[in-house]
Amino acid sequence: MRQLDSASLTALLADAVREHGVPGAQLAMAGESGTVTAVAGDEVAGTGRRVTGESAFPLGSLTKPFTATVAMVLVADGDVELDLPIAKYLPELGAATNGADAVTLRQLLSHTGGLAADVDETESATTRRRWDAAGAAVAHPPGTAFSYSNVGYLLVGRLIEEITGMTWRQAVESILLRPLGIAPSFVLGATARPFVAGHVVRPDGAVIPIAAQTVTALSEPVAAVAASAADLVALAGSHLGTTRGNGLLDQETAEQMRHDQLTGLAADSFGLADGWGLGWSLYRRGGREWFGHDGTGDGAWSHLRVEPVSGTVVALVTNAGNGVAMWDTVVERLRSGGLEVASYPMSAPGGDGPSVPAPAECVGRYVNGSFTYTVEADGEQTYLVPDPEPRVGLACFADLRFHTVPGPGAAPLAGRFLRDPATGRVALLQSAGRLFRRV
Repeated sequence: MRQLDSASLTALLADAVREHGVPGAQLAMAGESGTVTAVAGDEVAGTGRRVTGESAFPLGSLTKPFTATVAMVLVADGDVELDLPIAKYLPELGAATNGADAVTLRQLLSHTGGLAADVDETESATTRRRWDAAGAAVAHPPGTAFSYSNVGYLLVGRLIEEITGMTWRQAVESILLRPLGIAPSFVLGATARPFVAGHVVRPDGAVIPIAAQTVTALSEPVAAVAASAADLVALAGSHLGTTRGNGLLDQETAEQMRHDQLTGLAADSFGLADGWGLGWSLYRRGGREWFGHDGTGDGAWSHLRVEPVSGTVVALVTNAGNGVAMWDTVVERLRSGGLEVASYPMSAPGGDGPSVPAPAECVGRYVNGSFTYTVEADGEQTYLVPDPEPRVGLACFADLRFHTVPGPGAAPLAGRFLRDPATGRVALLQSAGRLFRRV
């Protein structure tokens, strides 16, 4: 696979930043010939403080592969087993009655544990140990379906703490970041390496800096890491063999992490990726399988893709809420230049053929943890009500996929309804990888 030189990569990034009005970004590519990094724009819009190759960007959910990698190092060392109930390691779950005690580490890492998508905001101020016993409720039978879960990764973080005797942050620093030569940076609390500000980019082009990230101390294992594009290349290198990864992961463990865990499940990773491993999302294009992850913070987007056969790595970090659209542009231009980067169009409208009225049986209330979607019908028009937000119109298709019809400047949300195999009735709604059960 062709790798761009520094001048070409810089020109590509500069054009994409200009086109989308993104304040600042880094783009890194790596292959057999080494790593090339391009930078553009400002760390904070209007300040003239330029992005450098060392600038750390909030990674949002791209923190999860860091957490997963630490957990798999512990698995490789024999400290924890993938397929034992996590209650074996977390005493506070021993008496739990919410189903979380039976979930395994494999299920947590692959989002197949059936846990709720997010933490209830009323619980965000508690410690991870206290939260475990009451907060980690199961929303779906473990091991039956994919449903993206931040809650699951809080449990992975808590498991790391119990096994290592360190805080999650200390474990990530000592087991992963420092051995890879990554200067640690986190988006909350004291950190020696500062991170750049996120930004809202309005439809009229106005750019508004965001003062702080809203990650809580409870949610650190989910979204607290800040890093550069080059740091993401280093993380990828730890999964590509001992030469580039400093021996951090053995080949068997690294390959195990990118093995698809979703075969035969009732719901796959629709809306996010083509498959899911242990911490990695999987993408397929042109007969090749890539692994990686996407992340969004407050006014920030990050993306990582790795093709393990050729060792090709592409990493983009941006400090804008519209950075995902810029990523789509970067992918398109890399493909035009001969690099067939695999990705998944998260906001692309789904469905085949013309839109049709949604079946009446789709109307109802769908729940995942404390979050609720309500589907309403008004004549032939169907609406989605994401509580507590206003309703938006739905364009539905014969295959039960749908996308929202948002107002000006807003991106469509893609999703689908799923039938219960036993009854044939619509029983689930899936959106952004989260699975909501009809009640």
